[in-house]
Amino acid sequence: MKPLVPSGAAIRSATMTTARSSEPILHVDLDAFYASVETLKDPSLSGKPVAVGGAGTRGVVMSASYEARAFGIRSAMPAVRARRLCPDVIFVPPDFESYKVHSNRFREILLAVTPEVEPISLDEAFLDVSGAHLLFGEPEEIGRKVRREVQDGIGVRCSVGVAPTKLVAKLASRDAKPDGMMVVRAREVDAYLDPLPVRALWGVGEKTAETLGRLGVRTVGDLGRTPVGVLGRLMGERHARELHDLAVGVDDRSVVPYEAPKSVSHEETFDRDLDDQRELLREVLSLSQRVGARLREDGFRTRTVTLKIRLANFTTLTRSRTLPAPTDVAADLYEVVGELFAALPGARRRVRLLGVAATGLVPAGEEQLALLRSERWGDVERAVDRIDRRFGPGSAVPAALLERGRER
Repeated sequence: MKPLVPSGAAIRSATMTTARSSEPILHVDLDAFYASVETLKDPSLSGKPVAVGGAGTRGVVMSASYEARAFGIRSAMPAVRARRLCPDVIFVPPDFESYKVHSNRFREILLAVTPEVEPISLDEAFLDVSGAHLLFGEPEEIGRKVRREVQDGIGVRCSVGVAPTKLVAKLASRDAKPDGMMVVRAREVDAYLDPLPVRALWGVGEKTAETLGRLGVRTVGDLGRTPVGVLGRLMGERHARELHDLAVGVDDRSVVPYEAPKSVSHEETFDRDLDDQRELLREVLSLSQRVGARLREDGFRTRTVTLKIRLANFTTLTRSRTLPAPTDVAADLYEVVGELFAALPGARRRVRLLGVAATGLVPAGEEQLALLRSERWGDVERAVDRIDRRFGPGSAVPAALLERGRER
């Protein structure tokens, strides 16, 4: 018998009839998510330095186990550098289908607590539990419940920040890692924020930090004590006000339960520079297939298609085109992106990276049926989707991509 889980209606009813807690925001972050899932799939990896990503000369670390992090390996680090830091690191290729399955279960656990869940990525989310304490207790107790159920239900560990605002909750979950929970009470926010480096704030990048440094502003406390008028002369009044508010603990961002995706994209960095036109077009076709499949899976069509190309000298070019009618058909995407590629200046380009992006998304159900040709291709591609779901990704591919597989 399945355990009883409060319905969304019951949770909303409780939310409407209870007072708001002083620390109602939770930020939940799964620890080393991709690496943790790979260890679940292959328990022999447990306790070993594991990196998820490409192991080639141009590979990049996407996630690293804490055993790998002990050697200094971090996300976005080149694989070559990771191997120098830890020659015994075990590289595992990413398995996004598995990550999505575990992420969906993670989402279900959170939604059983409150409908006010804002996903940030596959492995992290904000929760507003201000009305859930009649059912589950105070926010700190809810945080413990979430950690326990993530461990029991998914098999991975998570870190939780509990705070009055989204910014402080996210900073707290970072400080709680790995496998911990930090609660920052409303009365403690100033003392918690003051000693942090100014880069800890949302909206402070390298250039802004350099600008603030010239004023002697290096910590969040320094920023909070600097008059807004002085800051405004350096970075504009609006930006200055936003940063000053964050520095003194004022953050009115609410938890947004769901936002439709703004884009769907896939890109690939090659182990070697490609310069053969036919080979490059096959890569464009493969990327278009992946974007089209994602659009159909998520229930969207795209109005605008973008090609991204990075040359061997690291020059990056992007070209976009808005379609006459939205589509989720890879054949349509490939036709447009192929034309954009052919129109690029120069010949025999040496290409390091290719990417295809779909933007201007609209729900598929709101659009009229596409032209007959697109619908026929769409029927074919939806049949491929069903084959992939039954037999695994890549079970059915266009004939042109079979040649691509043999060349690699």
